Amino acid sequence: MIERLVQLTRRAIDKMDINTRDAIEIWELGRTEPFSVMAAASRIREHFKGKKITLCGIVNAKSGRCTEDCGFCAQSVHYHTDAPIYPMVSKGEMVEKAKRAREGGVHMFGIITSGTRVDSDAEWGEIFGATRSIGDMGLKPCVSLGLLDGEKARELKSKGLFRYHHNLETARSFFHNVCTTHDYEEDIATVMAAKEAGLSTCSGGIIGLGETMEQRIELAMTLKELGVDSVPVNILNPRPGTPLAGVKQLHPLEILMTIAVFRFILPDKDIKLCGGKEVNLRQLLPLGIVAGCNSLMTGDYLTTAGRSTALDMEMIEDLGLTARFDVI
Repeated sequence: MIERLVQLTRRAIDKMDINTRDAIEIWELGRTEPFSVMAAASRIREHFKGKKITLCGIVNAKSGRCTEDCGFCAQSVHYHTDAPIYPMVSKGEMVEKAKRAREGGVHMFGIITSGTRVDSDAEWGEIFGATRSIGDMGLKPCVSLGLLDGEKARELKSKGLFRYHHNLETARSFFHNVCTTHDYEEDIATVMAAKEAGLSTCSGGIIGLGETMEQRIELAMTLKELGVDSVPVNILNPRPGTPLAGVKQLHPLEILMTIAVFRFILPDKDIKLCGGKEVNLRQLLPLGIVAGCNSLMTGDYLTTAGRSTALDMEMIEDLGLTARFDVI
């Protein structure tokens, strides 16, 4: 069993060609040897990413009233939740939040807006201005603005944007259980538009929505095919008032094994531990890095509280790693 794990680890490092069957085998190995699988994933992470961990922060620049019906989201107009509702904040407020994040040690800063897409010229103006200013302060600017076409992607690139974020959320085969107001292929097209414009791409999803491990692997394989640069792994933190409010939370070891499998499938990519990490991993949070993550979202999330960057920096140092200030 351990010999087979060594073989798969070497293949992930040398050939980067772990397939679906291999990934399922790694998952099964993790049922009986979880710490061996985590150690192997950590070896892969260090081979490609060294001992450096990147940190990103975000601002919820426009909250609530989203017309999409994503079953996990507290910002959907279809559900009754306590999520804040407000229009697009000013460029100045976005930049101020980025400045505070920069002072805390964040490397990348993302502007996130609620809704299917940004349509208002006035809103685009604030986003373009903030993107340029965030880049000027030494941060890598990122935005997550919903569906995107090639024209807007190229314009964002011309304004100094480094990365576009757009999650696929889950596997194509499970997506209809999560969202019915837009098609999976629209999400794929958005990621492709960003890539074709020369932007770095960040796309991942949420685990714990009710999907199978095979469907998580399906998502990872789709992301591999798309060639995204960064893969955020969120863990469902059920929000009262949403259809998924009563979903049973995943066991921490299942989360860690999922991260490890993602690292085998996507050995050279940034794998970012994001929303829900604190409430789901609990005391095992540092093992998220051991299991294969080389990046963290730090600070607060869109509608829920996160952890202070100081605590995340301390955790990174306690693991014998360093927070870096360069993103490829």
